[in-house]
Amino acid sequence: MKRVNVGIIGFGTVGSGTVQILTENRDLITDRAGSEIVIRKIADLDLRSDRGIPVDRSLLTSNALEVIDDPEVHIVVELIGGTDQAKTYILRAMEKGKHVVTANKALLAEHGKDIYSAAEKHGVTLAFEASVGGGIPIIKAMREGLSANHIKTIMGILNGTSNYILTQMTQKGIPYGEAVDETIKLGYAEDPPTLDVNGTDAAHKLAILVSIAFGAPVPFGSIHREGIDRLTPDDIRFAGEFGYCIKLLAIARNVGDKVEARVHPAMIPLGHIMANVSGVYNAIYVEGDFVGPNLYYGLGAGKKPTGSAVVSDLIHLARQLRNGTKKLIPPLAHVRSEARAIPIRPMDELRTSYYFRFSAIDRPGVLSRISGVLGDHGISIYSVIQKGRKVNGSVPVVMLTHEAVESSVLKALDRMDRLEVLTDKTMVIRVEGT
Repeated sequence: MKRVNVGIIGFGTVGSGTVQILTENRDLITDRAGSEIVIRKIADLDLRSDRGIPVDRSLLTSNALEVIDDPEVHIVVELIGGTDQAKTYILRAMEKGKHVVTANKALLAEHGKDIYSAAEKHGVTLAFEASVGGGIPIIKAMREGLSANHIKTIMGILNGTSNYILTQMTQKGIPYGEAVDETIKLGYAEDPPTLDVNGTDAAHKLAILVSIAFGAPVPFGSIHREGIDRLTPDDIRFAGEFGYCIKLLAIARNVGDKVEARVHPAMIPLGHIMANVSGVYNAIYVEGDFVGPNLYYGLGAGKKPTGSAVVSDLIHLARQLRNGTKKLIPPLAHVRSEARAIPIRPMDELRTSYYFRFSAIDRPGVLSRISGVLGDHGISIYSVIQKGRKVNGSVPVVMLTHEAVESSVLKALDRMDRLEVLTDKTMVIRVEGT
């Protein structure tokens, strides 16, 4: 096939980046794909706004079905986001035998089973490099480069907005709210950045990576997630005194017959490979049983990096069409008649070390009472920082524990938060990479 026609649904940030790359790098893309990739139609509800790139207005339509139903369109690119309408468009395109490229992490995480099944049923390729990590080629690495390995661990900084906020809090010592305002002002975050800071965005991406690693869609609701909104400059400072920094991590581990899958703030040693990933950058650490550790690093979002990932999928599909191949790689890169369910390990079975920050009344015996409650639940203390500076009449008592079981920690904290010597809810951060 000398010419591959592409229909794009969604002409926002990623859509305009995709069009820009296809236009400016046309000759390079044609040379690498072996076919000319041509934009046949672009659908968007907003046809008036200037995207900053020249586009033939005859290509524009406000009706997405004109893209999907056009018999000359070989590949449909879905870039509108959301789940309901996007799912409808993708399933219809597949029913018509069209290959699909999407950057829609929420859709794949929450409705991946339906989308993956439809691709298999209709014998089309679903490509979604842009759904995780922006311009980082992690999907290709997981589906192809690491396909000979059992995946043991995935650990990622998967949300650039949260990482930028934590970087500002760490480097400038500013509170969470001020860091959020600055991030929004610079255009790195939506207003408000709810899905970024509460862990949902990172959990969507982790669900996709875990599904590829183990060959079956993971139930999104089974992924534990917490956000960064309760963190304070004091927590970051205390972490530094212990020799750690705080990152919002997405973590998955193969633990025998189950898989851990969780997103939450975590303390990692200052010498850890992820500790120096700052600003809006993402990083994904993957460990395979034979290949060992791999690290993937780069811009995790934005017009150009994400558009680059979309176009890389288009080049892959153009090569496939040029060679007359209907479908090469299953969506999750596992060829099975029936994919087994992924059993997610309950969070209360997690065993790790913990950071606690207590707000305590400044009087004798407080530390012994806290230690007594922890000891009653089998939690031993590794290190303690007790500062004399009062905040609203209380002093912070900060501890690191030895490894403990999450269920025991929750029971201890439930009892602890009822102690009259404590004036606020205890801050808890899990420790990784020790």
